[in-house]
Amino acid sequence: MTRTDWTVKQPVLKKSVTHVVKLYDPRQWREKGLWWTLGLFAITYVIIVLVLGIIWSRSPGHFDVYENALNFANGDANKIVVGSVTAATTIQIGETLLHKNGGYLINDKTPPGVYLDNIPNWEFGALTELRDLAYSLRNEFSRAQSQSAEDKDLEIAQPQLNYNSDSWILPSTESEYNKGIKALRRYAERLADDRALDGQFFARADNLVMYLQVVEKRLGNLAQRLSYAAGQDQLNTTLAGDPSARQSTPVPAQVHNQTPWGEIDDVFFEARGYTWALLHTLESIEIDFDAVLKDKNAVVSLRQIIRELKNTQDSIWSPMILNGTGFGAMANHSLVMASYVSRANAAIAELRALLRQG
Repeated sequence: MTRTDWTVKQPVLKKSVTHVVKLYDPRQWREKGLWWTLGLFAITYVIIVLVLGIIWSRSPGHFDVYENALNFANGDANKIVVGSVTAATTIQIGETLLHKNGGYLINDKTPPGVYLDNIPNWEFGALTELRDLAYSLRNEFSRAQSQSAEDKDLEIAQPQLNYNSDSWILPSTESEYNKGIKALRRYAERLADDRALDGQFFARADNLVMYLQVVEKRLGNLAQRLSYAAGQDQLNTTLAGDPSARQSTPVPAQVHNQTPWGEIDDVFFEARGYTWALLHTLESIEIDFDAVLKDKNAVVSLRQIIRELKNTQDSIWSPMILNGTGFGAMANHSLVMASYVSRANAAIAELRALLRQG
C-alpha cells in the first residue's frame, strides 16, 4: 500500500474504530437500558391502571338481607329481633361503599379512581339512600313519639354519614363514615340485648309512611332527571291547584330541559346506585314490618316495588350508556331506567295510601 492510499483510507478507518468504540461503550448501554426500563415501567403501569379501572367499575351485586343479619348476629337467629334486619342492612350498605372493589372512589385523586366517573356516581346514589335511611332510623324508627329521646348512637351515626362525600384528607371521608358505621353497629347490638330501654326499633305504619314519603320524592327526582336525557319540553305546573299560591321568582310558562351529553351516564349510574341501596332497604322492611304490612294487606304492593327495583339492576350489555331518541333505532338506557323508577315511584305512593288506611 502506497503512502497516498493510506492517507486516503485513514479517515475511513478512524470512523470505523470510533463506531466500534461507541457500540461497546458501557455508558451507552447503561443509558439505553435506563430508557428501556422506564418505557417498560410506563407501559406496565398503564396496563395495570386500565385493568384496575375495568375491575373497579363493576358495581356490587345483590346480597341476602336476612343472611346478612344472621351473620351480624353470629349465626344466632334468637338475636334477630324487630329492626335487626334493617339495621344490619344499613351497616352493610355503608360497608359496601367503603370496601367494595377499589374501595370508596368519589374522593380519589390518583389513577384509576380519578378518571372513573360511573362508579363514583353509583356511590353517590347509594350514599343518598344510606343517608335517608340513617335519618329515618334516628328520627322515626327508633323513637316511639315526637317527645321521646333520640338514640345515643344514631345521634352520632346520622351526622357522620352526612360528612362531605369527597374529602380525601384531614379528615378523610372514609374515616368519618367509619365512625358512623361503628355507631350503627353499637345500635344494632343494643337492639338484641336484654335491656328493655336500651336501643329500640318501632315497626309502626306511621313511621314507615314518613320514610316512604322521602323515598317517593327521591324516585320522582331521579325519574325526571333520567327523562331529560332525550330532551323534554315541560309546562310550568308548580302552582297548579292553588289559586293563592305564589313563588319567589317568576319562571317561563314552558321550559326545555335536557341533560348535557357528558352527564347522561352520570345520572344513570346515580339512579342505579340509589335503587340498589333502596332495593335492599325495602327487602329489610318487608321482614321487620311484616305484621304491619299484613295488617294493611300491603305485602303484595311492597313486593311489586321490590320487583321493579330489581329490574333496575339488570346487566348492562352495552359498553356505554346509549342515548337514542324517542322511537329511533338506537336504545335509550336512561328512558328505560326512568320507566322502572317511575313505576316504583307510583307503587310507593299507593303503598303509602294503604298504610294510612285504618
